[in-house]
Order: sequence, then structure tokens, then C-alpha cells
Amino acid sequence: MEFDLIERIRRHTDVNRDDVATGIGDDAAVVAVPAGRELAIAVDTLVEGVHFPVGTAPADIGWKALAVNLSDLAAMGATPAWALLALTLPTSDEAFVDGLARGFAELATPYRLALIGGDTTRGPLTVTVAVHGFTAPGEALLRSGARVGDVVMVTGTLGDAAAGLRCLAEADASPYVALVERLNRPTPRVSAGQALRGIATACIDVSDGLVADLGHLCARSGVGAEIDVAMLPRSSAMLAHFHDADAIDFALGGGDDYELCFTVPADRANEVAADLARIGGGATRIGRVVEGAGVHVIDASGQAVAPVRAGWNHFAA
Repeated sequence: MEFDLIERIRRHTDVNRDDVATGIGDDAAVVAVPAGRELAIAVDTLVEGVHFPVGTAPADIGWKALAVNLSDLAAMGATPAWALLALTLPTSDEAFVDGLARGFAELATPYRLALIGGDTTRGPLTVTVAVHGFTAPGEALLRSGARVGDVVMVTGTLGDAAAGLRCLAEADASPYVALVERLNRPTPRVSAGQALRGIATACIDVSDGLVADLGHLCARSGVGAEIDVAMLPRSSAMLAHFHDADAIDFALGGGDDYELCFTVPADRANEVAADLARIGGGATRIGRVVEGAGVHVIDASGQAVAPVRAGWNHFAA
């Protein structure tokens, strides 16, 4: 039965690549890293009831399991190539596996990303994906290069996923379909990450919340950041359904957006905004890099704003 499930996944996700010598079907995959390229690798685990609500459609789980990993490659400016999938299921559910594999393949196909192996086992519903991508030597975007005076920018809009999660608690979530879609099917900003190579001084994807993730970038760079709350990009869908205070809370600490937060020299901010607008998704200037440590949020009058939540922490009490 296990091998039947593996074959079902393979059929949905089969992508031919010249750099895959041996894929699914052997004890290990055999692949070739192109000459003159470095390999970027990321892995994430999604657990039912933690990373996606109970009852989430299998196709949405498959999409999101890959998307959160592609977002990590995007934050490095890498080009996706291969993936591994480890799937833990409570029961041998062929319909669920077919749906998950279809969602995974729907996102993988435009990137010509090949699923080259993985594992299936029995237990609480858990999906782990490892992705591999290429960068030119020395060109990977890192968290550690932000400099005082740089501009802080983000792609897309912030807070939609957290708003979507709140909406699912409503008896009828249909008016909030756009927000729920952002929770279930985030868009990894792969093209934006590639466009930022050689321009961004530091980059991170927003998975745990803007303040938390920008704080990680600042810590690695040895700087602080000042964020203007009035400049936070928030979608019309979220603003139509939530008061401004809730929208700010979602944008600062909600997480699960998988947008890119990055720093660029101030004299290149307009150029970057124009470039990413052409690519799709756009980018918004939200603050600046300052001396010191940590992330400081201010309002239009320059007064400090205390975020309601600090961001996601798996092991917080």
C-alpha cells in the first residue's frame, strides 16, 4: 500500500529534468549540480492544526507545503530545481494523496521543479518538503548585509493570511474568500528574489510575522530597524472586513504571508519598486535601517507603537 501511494504521487508530480539522473524509485536520488552554481537547500514541516487548519483541502495543503519552501529559496535569490516530500498520514487515503499531489504539482510545474524522492509513513497528518535550488557563487541573498541608512521594503501586502485564519472562525467564511486563499495558497516571490540579487543588502521571507522576521534580519546584520506603521501595505480585502487596529496587528505580527522583507541602498529604492512592479507583486518602502538593535515601530507622529503580538513561536508557553 505504501508503494501504491508513492506511485500515485509520482504520477501527479512527474517532471523531466536533464540534471536528474535517478529520481523516485531508488534508495536515493542522483542529481547533478550545474557547473558554476552553488546549491541552496531548505526544509519545512507542516503539521495539521498548527500550520494549516483541520479540514483544509488536500490540494491546498500540497500547494502550501511547497510554497513555504519556495519562499525560502526566494529569500536567497535562488532558482528552484528539485524537491523531496515526506508524508505522514493517519490512514492510507488515496483520494487525499491524489489531491495533495495535484496541489503540489500545480505550483511545481511552472518552475519545472522535479520531485525526486521522499517517504511515506503512518501517524498524525504531517507534510515535510525539502527543496533545492541554484545560485551563482557568492550571489545568494543573506540576512546579514543590512547597513545603517538602507531602506526596508516588503513585497505584496501583509497580514492577509492572519486575517484569513481569523475569518475561518466565522460561521460563514465565504465573504472572506480572498483572505482565506492567501492563507491556504501563498505566492512564493521567486522572481522577486532573483531580481534582488546584487541589489538587496539583506533579505528574509515573512513567515512568523514582520516584526519577528525583520528582527532576525537585524540580529544577523548587527543593526536596528524603524518601521512606519502608516506605510505598511495592506490589501483592500483585509481593510474592507477589519478595523484599522486589527489590520495593523495582522500586518505586524500575523505571519504566514511568505512575502519578502529586504533592505536596499536608499538611492535604489525607487528602481527596485519599479522593477518588482513589472514582475508582479510590487514592493513597498516601510522603514529604514538604523543604528542599535531590534525593530521599532512608529506611527505618523513619530510615537512608538507596541505590536499586539510578537510573531509566531512554536515553543512559546
